[in-house]
Amino acid sequence: MQGKGYPNLLDDDWLWGGDMEAIHTTIVHGIRNDADPDARYSQMPAFGVDGLLEPEQIAQVAEHVLQISGQDHDAALATEGAVVFAENCSSCHGENAEGNRDLGAPTLTDAIWLYGGSREAITYTLVNARFGVMPPWSPRLSEDEIRSVAAYVHSLDGGE
Repeated sequence: MQGKGYPNLLDDDWLWGGDMEAIHTTIVHGIRNDADPDARYSQMPAFGVDGLLEPEQIAQVAEHVLQISGQDHDAALATEGAVVFAENCSSCHGENAEGNRDLGAPTLTDAIWLYGGSREAITYTLVNARFGVMPPWSPRLSEDEIRSVAAYVHSLDGGE
């Protein structure tokens, strides 16, 4: 079991890819850090804080995400949310909300959530965005150690 905001290394839901090369790159450079110019970087807009969507639109998108992930939802709001999603979210998450590893955008259809998949958690993410950071490990670990960590992580039955 993982803590909220920390990825589960035992499943096949990998934002940046779960093959050996992708895991190695993530360990070497990290994610969204200022220490390594080659860190993997993505940032979801804070749709509410930045005023990009109205509260009603955020509620609609949240219901749409609940719907596509197979959860209880308000069908009328979800239908409206599909339009808002297509206009504001599909460029990163994809037309079918299946994610985009090149952008670090998660699939929203599998109900595997880094920060929780409740209506409240999804709404919070839409309003405020999330910005998890992983440091680069290349300054602290040798190449052999990094390859060993990558092999270990890959062996946990997650990855690909």
